[in-house]
Amino acid sequence: MHPKDRTNLGDITDLEAVAQLVPVDGLQLVDVGCGAGDTTRGLAGLGATVLGVEPDPVQAAKNEAAEPTANVMLLQAGAEAIPAEDNSADGVFFFRSLHHVPHALMPAAMAEAARVLKPDGFLFVLEPAMYGSHFHMMKPFHDETIVRTQAQEVLEGTANDLFETCEKVVFMQRPRHESFDAAVAFYSGMSFNNISPDMVDVPEVRGAFDAAKTDDGYHFEQPNWVNVYRGMRG
Repeated sequence: MHPKDRTNLGDITDLEAVAQLVPVDGLQLVDVGCGAGDTTRGLAGLGATVLGVEPDPVQAAKNEAAEPTANVMLLQAGAEAIPAEDNSADGVFFFRSLHHVPHALMPAAMAEAARVLKPDGFLFVLEPAMYGSHFHMMKPFHDETIVRTQAQEVLEGTANDLFETCEKVVFMQRPRHESFDAAVAFYSGMSFNNISPDMVDVPEVRGAFDAAKTDDGYHFEQPNWVNVYRGMRG
């Protein structure tokens, strides 16, 4: 079931959603909460010049040590303090990162995105929806209901106050794991989440995995909500 106010784009990747909604060839972009920079590099592959900022010092150090990528700069910074000039970016992206911003700083993150955007720029916020088998599988060890709800509230409040228009879409992705052990290793290996293997390896999570088993691993459904804001208010 999809929210009635969102256009359904079907099964696509993050970058396919970008290509449909905001073609970025030749643009100057900021990717906020970029993690390891995979999507940042993907945006550069679409023809953009991209600044990726990541607040986690462990991941940021890995980014600094990684092989450089053309038209990509990766820096350590928080969403509330983007190291970019006023009116310098054509687009600002939050790929599943807004709900990781501390709640008290979420309005500042929206204001900071508006600060660095050119007058005709856009804000692209992708947040995982709070339904689907992937969300319910993760909920016992990583329940993000509160922070994801807070992110949506800030979008409906602060972001709507900053921009004239908001285009809303939903699209589906289907995360896959080879095995339960592989999933335990994956979810407990993220430096920005304090998830230990024993938190994942519990009967409720195993039950969700068993229900998702196919002949080709374990498949889950994860809907994603995207809000694209344009037209900054004076």
